[in-house]
Amino acid sequence: MTSMDPAIFWLGLVILLLIIEIATMGLTTIWFAGGAMVAFISTFFGADAAMQRTIFLVLSMALLIVTRPAAVRYMRSGHEKTNAESLIGRTAVVTADIDNLAQSGEVIISDVSWTARSREESCVIPAGSKVRICAIEGVKLIVEEMKSEL
Repeated sequence: MTSMDPAIFWLGLVILLLIIEIATMGLTTIWFAGGAMVAFISTFFGADAAMQRTIFLVLSMALLIVTRPAAVRYMRSGHEKTNAESLIGRTAVVTADIDNLAQSGEVIISDVSWTARSREESCVIPAGSKVRICAIEGVKLIVEEMKSEL
């Protein structure tokens, strides 16, 4: 039985890890692919098997610990809120009195009418008032009245 050339093993591992990364896009295996690539290159400089494994492990862990947090921040920096989650924190106008006890209330925001409830159970918010959207529960907006400052 013949042993596999270490260069082929490391190159195969690089390819496998890159395929997994492309399939998952989870920023997990890319760091190990970097370690495997350097271990692959080390085979051409005469590194023995123990040195190759050490290079792979040390470099993979270093890449994971040092660069992953920055990469994750970079990947998430362009995240924009979409659909309903983008409404939280925005201002809406009450079109029908909001009364939790009567289970009534409606607001309009961006030309769309939403059922609304007050954040405070006993608070009645009259039509025409401005409210801030605090949360979304199902298909209802949870709002709080904005106090006008004179």
